[in-house]
Amino acid sequence: MRVDKKTLIRWKVYLDRSKMYIGYVNLLMMVTIFLGAIKNTEVGKFLLTNVYIAIPVLIVVFVFFALLLGYWDSKLGIRSEEMRNLSLQNPVQKEILETIRELKSNQELLLNKLSNTENDK
Repeated sequence: MRVDKKTLIRWKVYLDRSKMYIGYVNLLMMVTIFLGAIKNTEVGKFLLTNVYIAIPVLIVVFVFFALLLGYWDSKLGIRSEEMRNLSLQNPVQKEILETIRELKSNQELLLNKLSNTENDK
């Protein structure tokens, strides 16, 4: 049995894209388990009796902390550094980067030759 390489790559891309949506389902499952675990505590009883107040407050708190984590990640540059490291390991992106560097150096040589030619006139 022969497997097409492009088909496997396409399937991998589909699986990678689905991870985000699976993460949302995972988050909902964790919240459900968390609420089930605390429902017999004082905090849980308070949340269940004031559910119309507690849910919006919890959503606002969650969004605040998510934004805060995203801000810290942007300030520290963790994701940017991760993407830079990944692109250096990708042979196609590495080849593109080398080509761009070569084009820039050739452009500088041509500009220098052009300025020298204009200065000679």
